[in-house]
Amino acid sequence: MIIALAEAVSDTCGGKAGALGALLRAGLLVPDGFVVPFATYLTTARDLDLGAPYDLDLGGPYALDAVRQALKAHPLDTAELRHALAGLGDPPVAVRSSAANEDTGQSSAAGQHESFLAVRGAVEVADAVRACWASLFTSRAVGYRGHHDLAMAVIVQRHLDAEVSGVMFTPSSPDGPTEIEASWGLGPSVVEGKVTPDSYRVTGDGTIHRTIADKHTRLDRHGDRLVLGDVPASARQHPTIDDATATRLAELGEEIAALRGGPQDIEWAIADGRLWVLQARPITAALPQRTEPSRQSGAPVGTLIGTPGSQGTATGTARIVRGPGDFSRVRPGDILICPFTDPAWTPLLRIAAGVVTETGGMLSHAAIVAREHGIPAVLGTPAATTKLRDGTTITINGSTGTITYP
Repeated sequence: MIIALAEAVSDTCGGKAGALGALLRAGLLVPDGFVVPFATYLTTARDLDLGAPYDLDLGGPYALDAVRQALKAHPLDTAELRHALAGLGDPPVAVRSSAANEDTGQSSAAGQHESFLAVRGAVEVADAVRACWASLFTSRAVGYRGHHDLAMAVIVQRHLDAEVSGVMFTPSSPDGPTEIEASWGLGPSVVEGKVTPDSYRVTGDGTIHRTIADKHTRLDRHGDRLVLGDVPASARQHPTIDDATATRLAELGEEIAALRGGPQDIEWAIADGRLWVLQARPITAALPQRTEPSRQSGAPVGTLIGTPGSQGTATGTARIVRGPGDFSRVRPGDILICPFTDPAWTPLLRIAAGVVTETGGMLSHAAIVAREHGIPAVLGTPAATTKLRDGTTITINGSTGTITYP
């Protein structure tokens, strides 16, 4: 069973697909596609006798792995997928999760489930759909949501070769600003915090405050592959969008917030000179009351300055985490110091007192999850993993973006 994206509703297709369907019906520019709804996943779960895993304790990582492997191996009707892809012109597509607990007013599940770009052909799409289903049963997804009833729909929509991508948070109060982050290439660089993006704040009177970052890398599609490349030196500190585009984004955000009935977290992209909407979901936790970070040379010794990501202060042991090999060293109350946070690191955010990253912005998935967990975060702090020493006591302030250390 396949449902056109323009006909998708949350009850059968999940919050992410339901929101995109509503935006399409309102005439907004959203890449077209279709949805494999909850019903298909639930039928598969019944075929595999997965009644227990989605409403009982799974019994540890080996049980999770067995469930994932069973879902990835289950047959899926590629003929129906092939017909639906042909209706789109058989382009490369994005295959994206739309779970029952995702993109709701209670939880964003930001970055917790799999999505795939540059997928082509019915066989590859079927593999990606099953991989999205299986991502319900990763340690990070279960750690985020707990063991609750669930279902997964999957969105398949045209892949956009974006020149610029970003995230926008619409105002949380009538006189609040619109916050925008943007970088070169495809969106994962921004949402996964792998680049420190340009940031733009558009106030209610139309004033634009911008901070232009040094953007070293970009992600692009080359054929059926995603390639991480270097940004030319001339473009690293060049603004990704101009003031007119920032104003257009703010106006678009206002329209989407009105349609969706509240403040929105919106992913967007610019491709072929057109502004596209890729996602819209409710904002689940307020942004910190941000002050513009200062990186002037007069900062006191023993202070690092980054971008405020999640409000509050914490004092704890600095724990340098560069990858999964360091996870076992993290203890409750530690402050994570990392190049960036991968979604697989979400379980660490449940025990950490705070988090500091070298790249990323306050609209990234890591910052969203930190805010949902109520722990302070400071993002985009250059050389944090080398300037801060493992095992020392530090204090971070997620409202001002400062880190003090001995």
